[in-house]
Amino acid sequence: MSAETETSETLNLTHHFLIAMPGMQDEMFSRSVVYVCEHSDKGALGIIINKPSDITMGKLFDKVDLLLRRDDLHQEPVFQGGPVHTERGFVLHDRIVLDASAGDESAYASTLTIPGGLEMTTSRDVLEALSTGAGPRRVLVSLGYSSWGEGQLESEITENAWLTVNANTQVIFDTPIEQRYDMALGLLGVQPWALSAAAGRA
Repeated sequence: MSAETETSETLNLTHHFLIAMPGMQDEMFSRSVVYVCEHSDKGALGIIINKPSDITMGKLFDKVDLLLRRDDLHQEPVFQGGPVHTERGFVLHDRIVLDASAGDESAYASTLTIPGGLEMTTSRDVLEALSTGAGPRRVLVSLGYSSWGEGQLESEITENAWLTVNANTQVIFDTPIEQRYDMALGLLGVQPWALSAAAGRA
């Protein structure tokens, strides 16, 4: 069922992208793509996936006194995930379980399991795993996250602030950062020039 036909009671945008419309004035969210980690009638939580900070993963690991033994991650940027708790790290990554019999138990202490095969972990143990050269293969680390209170996201969508589409993990992990906005729009079959800041849907 598409977001257009769902009611506010049933709308669930977990594992969706929010794509900022051109009229978005907030500097943090302008031309942003937000991956929604959790959405319920109490609100929503997500991570901006296309706003890199000036901190690299290598520098972040230095700051937390860990040696990063993943050459593929050293120069990867840490992202600005949103305006909330910008002093805290949030790791979006492929799902890892302890073993096949562990069921839904995550390999890490403070982890939100997201339908769609991803997890978001806030505990240090995932960084410790990466520091040994292990851990999840694909990761996106952010400082801060984005959140909406009860009914707030639904209201913003009604006001034409966001387009929504089912998330694609390749856009999160494998697409060059500067292409993620256009690629997310492409999942809807929409070209950037076709968007209008005026009310109505593209």
